[in-house]
Amino acid sequence: AHPGPQGLSSPALEGAGANALQNLSREGTGRRVWQIPDYVPVRNMTEPVVTLEGHSKRVGILTWHPTARNVLLSAGGDNLVILWNVGTGEMLLRLDEVHTDLIYNACWNRNGSLLVTTCKDKHVRVIDPRKQQVVAERFAPHEGMRPLRAIFTREGYIFTTGFTRMSQRELGLWDPSFEEPIALQEMDTSNGVLLPFYDPDSSIVYLCGKGDSSIRYFEITDEPPYVHYLSTYSSKEPQRGMGFMPKRGLDVSKCEIARFFKLHERKCEPIAMTVPRKSDLFQDDLYPDTPGPEPALEADEWLSGKDAEPVLISLRDGYVPAKNRELKVVRKNVLDSRPPLGPRRSQSSGDTGFPRLTLDELLEEIRALQQAVQAQEKRISELEHKLGQFTNGTD
Repeated sequence: AHPGPQGLSSPALEGAGANALQNLSREGTGRRVWQIPDYVPVRNMTEPVVTLEGHSKRVGILTWHPTARNVLLSAGGDNLVILWNVGTGEMLLRLDEVHTDLIYNACWNRNGSLLVTTCKDKHVRVIDPRKQQVVAERFAPHEGMRPLRAIFTREGYIFTTGFTRMSQRELGLWDPSFEEPIALQEMDTSNGVLLPFYDPDSSIVYLCGKGDSSIRYFEITDEPPYVHYLSTYSSKEPQRGMGFMPKRGLDVSKCEIARFFKLHERKCEPIAMTVPRKSDLFQDDLYPDTPGPEPALEADEWLSGKDAEPVLISLRDGYVPAKNRELKVVRKNVLDSRPPLGPRRSQSSGDTGFPRLTLDELLEEIRALQQAVQAQEKRISELEHKLGQFTNGTD
């Protein structure tokens, strides 16, 4: 999970890049991706799977692509949006001339063909990242100076939160062209920035304000007033941040439709949203097929212009993760992109007496070393697993 301008969320568990159950951390300006094993490790993890270098300032936004394998978006205080292929450690795209100030948040649409971002310059932008173009934008959809947030709905509309000129909190629903708001509602005079968490399966958006002690939720429909207030969850203590469980992590036997993780000063509290039902049977209307962890596209396919809808799974029997979720980072060989070697010059008095190795021999030695290292890592993991079972009393 990452704290940042968006509050707390769980990008490591969402999107097509999460097939390996990864976690992300920030050290300096580098992004680190970690592999969390299925067993309980008996020693600290010190080596990330891959480190991504590209930002010059602190990064506050990380979000996985919803359909392409291992494509990760990052945005930071340098006003840059960078797209990565975590599977190779490469930078795919760099959007460096789009935003003129600090980026508040970024959100993919359902198939990952577009981005919506909000910025301190008061613009909301819809961006085609592969063309590196702004396809639509709106200046000051909410007139106040406080931070904005924007997300895509399942139908492609844009839901925003912000402040009025009189510092009242406000929400809005917009057509992607941003001509006129479909709905615009004032809420209250609290000064906490509203963080929207959206469930596309039920079309419910949950609004959590930093410093609030409540969660308000609304349903987005095709009928006026389009954004319908449903209810409010209230508690005694204010939240410092909020996380949102992916849909496949919910307990369907208890009719749980959402689960939050409320950050306190010294603890993290789970909050379950349930729909009371008398029947113990699976509730089809509450749990339509939902996006699973399997990608619909490879990173290269998406980058070349191909789009695809998410691969859906049923939650009827609960979600069972795949056995092999290991992320393998395959870096491209830098020697492959070098120009061909020129003619070999004859040995002169200035040459050393060391034997000359051909490129093929060097590559073969490198492959052998890599295989030896992988074999040792596998053996260490197996030994850790066995030791974990022994110390837990399961063996």
